[in-house]
Amino acid sequence: MKYIDTDFNNKTILITGGAGFIGSNLAFYFQENYPDAKVVVFDKFRSEETFSNGNLKSFGHFKNLLGFKGIVISGDITNKENLKRLEEYNFDYIFHEAAISDTTVLDQKIMIDTNVNAFRDLLDMAVMMKATVVYASSAATYGNSDIFEVGKENPNNVYGFSKLMMDNLAKEYYDKIKLVGLRYFNVYGEREYFKNKTASMILQFGLQLLKGENAKLFEGSDKIKRDFIYVQDIIQANVKATTAKNGVYNVGTGIARSFQDIVDILKKELNIKREDKYISNPFASQYQYFTQANIEDTKKELNYNPQFSLEEGIKSYIPEIKRIYEAEVK
Repeated sequence: MKYIDTDFNNKTILITGGAGFIGSNLAFYFQENYPDAKVVVFDKFRSEETFSNGNLKSFGHFKNLLGFKGIVISGDITNKENLKRLEEYNFDYIFHEAAISDTTVLDQKIMIDTNVNAFRDLLDMAVMMKATVVYASSAATYGNSDIFEVGKENPNNVYGFSKLMMDNLAKEYYDKIKLVGLRYFNVYGEREYFKNKTASMILQFGLQLLKGENAKLFEGSDKIKRDFIYVQDIIQANVKATTAKNGVYNVGTGIARSFQDIVDILKKELNIKREDKYISNPFASQYQYFTQANIEDTKKELNYNPQFSLEEGIKSYIPEIKRIYEAEVK
């Protein structure tokens, strides 16, 4: 499905973090819809390096790109020499998905170096090339705020802070290039498996159920609600952002749904009748109990309309959850 009339054929497109979850979905969107586009994936790819919390430093995985016919470059966005290698291409569009997206990383220096400082270097390159830039911001910028709209930010971790600093930095470039930030809410869908522990609870609950286990929910999960957004709607927003006016926009469904809803939908789709297991929430004091994107500006300026309800998104995702179970878990 093509989301806008813009012809990306014969254009050169860079996707940073292109071996990751959202980046790889973008790569295949352009490959499938614009066969004459030159698509370049730039990704650190995973190694055995971990942060102090034990999680991997990079989630990029070659399996996310199986079938990709474009150009793949291994590199670190914090390495100026690696970035310099990209200057041989004259990019028309840059989709910046590379970042530390693990909200539990506590190393503030590496978070700012990766998410903020490297972003400035990338923007300077984009100005030189006159490229349109669409970058991943995050709903984590809102943190403990009760209102999820631009201008109401209150990040409660360094990840959310780094994304807010990216949004502030972007404003310095508004008069130089076309530049749009997208604040993703809780994204789920194909090609997220290699995010490991940071993959969506939709995938994690699905795999628990397929393994014959009880879905493990925090107590009160019928009242813990988030704005869950299917990855195909994230792709829609990224593509439509290329023609939007400069700014920062929320990307969600605009509807909060509970974690209990997720498990109930999964059990229905998988035809599983099994009791759920409720456990105490070890993060209760710092937990975000509610998110719901205000998407009025996104609808207006991007002509964005979410296509998938939670029921429709999970139904579409089920075949892939089953495939992952058979190929990677069983």
